[in-house]
Amino acid sequence: MAEATAKAADGAAGGARLRVTQIASPIKRKGDQRATLIGLGLNKMHRTRELPDTPAVRGMIRKVAHLVEVEEIRA
Repeated sequence: MAEATAKAADGAAGGARLRVTQIASPIKRKGDQRATLIGLGLNKMHRTRELPDTPAVRGMIRKVAHLVEVEEIRA
């Protein structure tokens, strides 16, 4: 477990970031998908956020992959 925490910290501290853009509407989607978009800071079409590349963020992106576009940013 300590290794997973260390890897997550390294990903965020190492400058690995993700640019996430909402490309589809959450209308007629399940409530948990809407909540996940809000958790990512996306609640309107074509809004973009830069987020740290952590397992938690990756999991959230996987849940709404059909609604977002993801680019990796190398620092």
